[in-house]
Amino acid sequence: MLKIGVLGAGHLGKIHLRLLNQSSKYELVGFYDPSKENAEKVSAEFGYKSFDTISDLIAAVDVVDIVTPTLSHYHCAVDAIKAGKHIFLEKPISNTVEEAEHIIQLAKEYNIKGQVGHVERFNPAFKAVKDKIHNPMFIETHRLAEFNPRGTDVPVVLDLMIHDIDAILSVVKSPVKNIHATGTAVISDSPDIANARIEFENGCVANVTSSRISMKNMRKARFFQKDAYISVDYLDKICEVVKMKDAPEVPGDFDLILQNAEGVKKQIYFDNPSVESNNAILDELETFADAINNNTTPIVTLEDGTEALRIAYKIINCFGK
Repeated sequence: MLKIGVLGAGHLGKIHLRLLNQSSKYELVGFYDPSKENAEKVSAEFGYKSFDTISDLIAAVDVVDIVTPTLSHYHCAVDAIKAGKHIFLEKPISNTVEEAEHIIQLAKEYNIKGQVGHVERFNPAFKAVKDKIHNPMFIETHRLAEFNPRGTDVPVVLDLMIHDIDAILSVVKSPVKNIHATGTAVISDSPDIANARIEFENGCVANVTSSRISMKNMRKARFFQKDAYISVDYLDKICEVVKMKDAPEVPGDFDLILQNAEGVKKQIYFDNPSVESNNAILDELETFADAINNNTTPIVTLEDGTEALRIAYKIINCFGK
């Protein structure tokens, strides 16, 4: 069983600690948190072992789960890799693309595996339809959240939109050609609401909207491709697949038939897959254990995390132009 330790025992770090403690694929060794007061509180409340230094924790484990603020991801990752430990990094992978690229380079040099916590890839609704998304040509996403001061140290693009950027890049197998974007700071010093139009070389266009000052929460994506429309509700964990095929010569009483101006008839039908309930965070952590044990490629690679970060910064760089 892989020994794992968690760096950072904030809101998300405590979730990781609880799930890793339950997991059959890891042995949770303990955690490190820079706040002595918080470390003592978490240790007393849940019984997890608190380490005095980052290096002590890294030395005691096989895998380091980095759930610290983004600004410290790079230094934590470098220390862990140089000690020969596999790394799970919460998203975004790092504060800059240059840092992320250096993490990739070091991981190859030290022959360790890394995964980035783009958790929506493990959302049961997205997992249910991912294999049905083939060459989408238009994608629309809305990720709206009620205001929470916890995430306002970074622009909404790095906090929320990056989830959708990663999911889109995972299904559109084409380089990004062009980006148009706008963002507005309403309550923070950095943009709280943003919209981006991402154009790919294969002709696909993604229209992506994120806000952290909404009156209600929403996390939806719609994928349009030839003969199919696919919708994913990440929040309610439901999905819908609407397909078209040539209409039968003699339609049934309940068949839904559309006819265009040229007289071509198509039958509309639903092909909704079953959505299996899961804990997406536990899934991402345990599939990383599988990748380490079986020497396979993690589902969300360091390269994937870096590409999502690269596109996110290209979007941010459009603001104010």
